[in-house]
Amino acid sequence: MLAGLSYAAVTDGSASAAAHSVTGQAQISEGRAIFLQECSSCHGLFAQGTPGVAPGLIGVGAAAVDFQVSTGRMPAKEPVAEQPRKPVSLTPQQIHSLAAYISSLGGGPAIPTSADISQAGANPGLGQQLFVADCAQCHNFVGAGGALTFGKYAPPLTKSTPRQIFEAMLTGPEAMPVFNNTTITPQQKRDIIAYVTQTRAEPNPGGFSLGRVGPVSEGLVAFIGLLLFMVLAALWITAKHGKAHD
Repeated sequence: MLAGLSYAAVTDGSASAAAHSVTGQAQISEGRAIFLQECSSCHGLFAQGTPGVAPGLIGVGAAAVDFQVSTGRMPAKEPVAEQPRKPVSLTPQQIHSLAAYISSLGGGPAIPTSADISQAGANPGLGQQLFVADCAQCHNFVGAGGALTFGKYAPPLTKSTPRQIFEAMLTGPEAMPVFNNTTITPQQKRDIIAYVTQTRAEPNPGGFSLGRVGPVSEGLVAFIGLLLFMVLAALWITAKHGKAHD
């Protein structure tokens, strides 16, 4: 009986591992088919990249694929300086299969788990300090985004999910630098995410938000308001002067 139970335990474990391996290979194969159909025209048949068109994807990891495709930036319609956020064209299952295929080519950061992005115990106050020090120069103090050089821009974070924010810090898409788990620890990433998501629900104590982009929009409104006041004042003075002559 002892020998039989031991044999059963060993064979069940082997069968489970084999089934998992078969499932993984099937997912990678599905991802390869999706890649050839949706991505290979720019990134090359073997994800080696095309100079001047699209970078190589070997070693970028599953997290980079999940970020780019789940935000609709990829597959791209045309090469531009900064790919905008668009409606997603692939299903979550297709995205995970594509990510599994790219990950199989050379590793790289994995897709964050639910535990990685959990907001339990996150500190928005510390997250604000980290965001101001590392992110606000491009994304604005409240994540409203901003312009960069050479046609690039830091996108607003108003529609980004916690997983997408974590993946962006982990992989450094477009002009953004990479903040790996040594530079900014996973807990600090969760703190930053807590600050960004909390800021969205905060009221505007000064009245109209004006896009929350800072002094540019505020100065424009002040300039237009002053110009309108001067025009109205000129019309009033002219009308009053005409009546005096009459």
